[in-house]
Amino acid sequence: MGGRWRDHLVEDSPGLLRIKAHDNMLVDAMMVTTPDHLNQHADDRGPEQLVNTAALPGIVGEAWAMADWHYGYGFPIGGVVATDINAGEQGGAVSPGGVGFDINCGVRCLALDATLDDVPNLKRLAGRLGGRIPAGGSGKGGVELSAKDLQRLLEGGAEAAADLGWGLHEDLDHLESNGQLQTVEAEVSQRARERGLRALGTLGSGNHFLEIQTVEGVVDGETARSWGLYEGQLMVMIHSGSRGLGHQVCTDHVRALEAKYKRHGDGWYHEGYDYKLPDRQLAAAPFHSKEGQAYLDAMNAAANYAFANRAALTHRLREVLRLELGVDGEARTLYDVAHNIAKVEHHTVNGASCTCCVHRKGATRAFPGQHHDVMGDFKQTGQPVVVPGDMGTGSWLMAADPIDMNIAFGSSCHGAGRAMSRSAAKRQVDGQALKRSLEERGIRIHASTPNVLAEEAPAAYKDVDEVIGVTAQAGLTRPVTRLSPVAVIKG
Repeated sequence: MGGRWRDHLVEDSPGLLRIKAHDNMLVDAMMVTTPDHLNQHADDRGPEQLVNTAALPGIVGEAWAMADWHYGYGFPIGGVVATDINAGEQGGAVSPGGVGFDINCGVRCLALDATLDDVPNLKRLAGRLGGRIPAGGSGKGGVELSAKDLQRLLEGGAEAAADLGWGLHEDLDHLESNGQLQTVEAEVSQRARERGLRALGTLGSGNHFLEIQTVEGVVDGETARSWGLYEGQLMVMIHSGSRGLGHQVCTDHVRALEAKYKRHGDGWYHEGYDYKLPDRQLAAAPFHSKEGQAYLDAMNAAANYAFANRAALTHRLREVLRLELGVDGEARTLYDVAHNIAKVEHHTVNGASCTCCVHRKGATRAFPGQHHDVMGDFKQTGQPVVVPGDMGTGSWLMAADPIDMNIAFGSSCHGAGRAMSRSAAKRQVDGQALKRSLEERGIRIHASTPNVLAEEAPAAYKDVDEVIGVTAQAGLTRPVTRLSPVAVIKG
C-alpha cells in the first residue's frame, strides 16, 4: 500500500496539496506544501501516516499535515486531526498518538527592551545560562517539589507555579489557555509523579533549547509595533515540555489502549469500541468512554506541568538576566504556545457547527484575534505563533488572522521540521566541528554532548524560511519578524 497516496494527490490551491480519500480514508487529507517543497522531502512515511489518520472514527473536515511534517509515532509530527465529540454513541476518537509523548511540548517567547550592544559580555551571559538552566535527559538540577506541590501544579499549571514563586502572575494572560487546562482528578500514575518530582525547571534533551536571539528583520511592521518589537531587539525562546512526567502519561495510556487492539485482516480491531484502524500506533478510545476521558484528564494534568515547567525555566532565565544586564534584563512574556495537545474546540465544518477534539501534534494553535480565547493585547493582530527554526539559521514569529479562523482548524506549523533522522544526523555531522563553525559565526553554544549538536544540526532540518513561506502562501498565518540566534543552551 506504500506510496498509493501519490496516485490520489492533486493541487488544491496555493500552498496546499490534497490527497483524495481512498481505501480506508473517511475524509481527504491536506498537506501544506507545494510540488517543489514536497519533492525535496521524498520520505513517504509521514504522508502515509497522514493518510492513516484520515481513518480515525468520527474524523471531520480533513486530516492535515503542516509544512514542517515528518514521520512520528502513529500520527505524523505536524499532524492536525479533529474528531466530532458527539459522533456515534460515545463520540469520535481520541488518540494519544495524536498528541505525542512530550505532552505540551511548546515554546515561550520573551522580549527584552535591549539590544546586543547592551550585553556587557555575551560569552559570560551564555555561560551563566548554561550553568543555571539544567539541560539533558536526567532531570538533574530540577526544582525540589513536595508531593503536595506537584499536585498543585498538575491541577493549576502556570498559575500554581507563580503561587509557588516560579514565574509571574502577570505572565498568565500571555500564555495559551492562560497556562492551565481544566482537570477533574489530575490522576497520573505513581511512576509519572516520581518523574515529575525532580524535573521541574529543566530543559530536557533532543530538540529542547533556550536561545537568545535578535530581531533580524521585520516583515509586518504594524503587528511588530503592536507587540512592542523592533529590529535589533533581544528575544529569548524557551522550548521544553512536560519532561518524563508527560512521557510516562503517554506511555501508560498507549500501552493500555494498544493492548486491546488485535490484528484483523489488514488492520487492528478493538472489539469493545468496534474500531478498526490501519495502524496500531493510532490506538484510540471514544471521547466519552472511560478510557478516553481518563487519558484526556491525565493529558491535561501533564500539560499543566509543562506550562509550570516553562514558568520555572523563565524564572531561572530572569535571575541570570538581572545579574548580567540589570534593568535591561527585564524580560516580558510575549506568548507561550503548546505544540502537542488535544483540545475541545468549536469549529464550523462544512457549514455546520461542530464541537471537536482537535489533536495538534507538532502543530501550533493559530486563533484569530476575535476569538474569545485570544486576549485583548492580540485582538487586533491575531494570536502570535512562535516558530523556532534550527540553531544555525533562525526562527520566526507569525500571526493568525485578526478576524477569521483558518481552514486547518486554526492551526499552523510549529518549527522547521526534521529533514533527517537523528541517527542519520549523528552519522553525517561532526558535533564538535559544527560547534566551532557556529561559534565562528558569533553563535555561542552550550550543549551537554556533541551528539546532541549533531542530532540537531541545521542540516537535519528543513529550511525554516521555506516552511514559513509555504505556510503563509496557504493562508494559515502571516510572518511578522525573523529572529537570529546569538546564544544557544541545549540538552
